[in-house]
Amino acid sequence: MAYTKRSLEELNIMDDFLINAVATDEEVGIPFCREVLSVLLQRKIGTIRVVSQRTIPALTPKLWGIRMDIEVVEDLTSEEHLPAMNIYDLEPHLPEDMDLLRHNRFYQAKIDSRYLKSGERDFSKLPNLYVITILNYDPFGYGYMMYNVCNQCKEVPELEYEDGLFYIYFYTDGTKGGTPEIKAMLNYFKKSTQDNATDEATRKVHDYTKKVKIQPEVRDAYMKYEDIIYYERREAAKTATLNTTIGCICDLLEDYGEIPDSIMDKLNNEKDLKVLAKWLKLAAKSDSMEEFAEKINEEG
Repeated sequence: MAYTKRSLEELNIMDDFLINAVATDEEVGIPFCREVLSVLLQRKIGTIRVVSQRTIPALTPKLWGIRMDIEVVEDLTSEEHLPAMNIYDLEPHLPEDMDLLRHNRFYQAKIDSRYLKSGERDFSKLPNLYVITILNYDPFGYGYMMYNVCNQCKEVPELEYEDGLFYIYFYTDGTKGGTPEIKAMLNYFKKSTQDNATDEATRKVHDYTKKVKIQPEVRDAYMKYEDIIYYERREAAKTATLNTTIGCICDLLEDYGEIPDSIMDKLNNEKDLKVLAKWLKLAAKSDSMEEFAEKINEEG
């Protein structure tokens, strides 16, 4: 599929770049996160900090890295309260072909490892963790706008298993469960326009989003982000084509037996598609492994 660039104005909060740009903004990031979490979790959110955790590195010297992936840390006020904080990992719009549940399991483990000091044995200090995923497809197929998942004892379902880990999946087009406020927020995530800001919370979120979109530094960062994404996809397509061509060569050569390591190394180390295309023709015309090896050595 061809990659089509979109303008910054066309982005929705479901897009990684925009939600991270708004959430990490010095002026509106904290109130934005508090408003979104208060609506989605249907409870008051206290004092929070926004922590950016990931950077997309530049792929060439001409490109810059882009900061991505946020966590929201809610400090709990009581000195005697353990754990002392709640962690909210908020991630929208994961690809549908991803193993979503194991993806979240992996990142949950990485987050937990950051919040318990090496050698610490008082595990009560490990924060509560809410892994919140907002999707434009139904992850489980039951039509709910939200799915709350936590660990449970099968033999004793009423047993409270309080390990502090919660997974919450939101489906933007869900019709069951939830509240009108949650539905309004999910609609705004899906299409972040003035017309979709239909209640007080979404109007606030829309105002925060507009303030961030007009910032020149955000526009510059988005241009670099788009360049990186375009470059990554172009390189991925190129790699896929290289691998496909190498695979075709191997299919032809395997008629003559096991492919020697020397030939495989030569194939895998060649990054010029024109050379590999020429080798593919040579493999089709060769009558033996030895003849092919001799021909590509003459070429090289």
